[in-house]
Amino acid sequence: METMTDTLERVIKVTAEVLKVNVSKVQENSRFVRDLGAESVQSIELVAAYEEEFGIEMDEDQALAVKSVGDATRFIDSIR
Repeated sequence: METMTDTLERVIKVTAEVLKVNVSKVQENSRFVRDLGAESVQSIELVAAYEEEFGIEMDEDQALAVKSVGDATRFIDSIR
């Protein structure tokens, strides 16, 4: 079973790839829009990338309510 730290590291890596930002700029408390400059289309890309990375299906409404890297990590852990 993965720990939250393992999940967080993978979320950070995927987030940096999708948003095309340096991985060092992505922290647990980073907010997708305000801190990382995500646009609405990128939010959908992030959901798809998380689903692929973790082999999960995220409810779209719940997933779009996730606003930060830490939120995404906790959400992914809660459904795996």
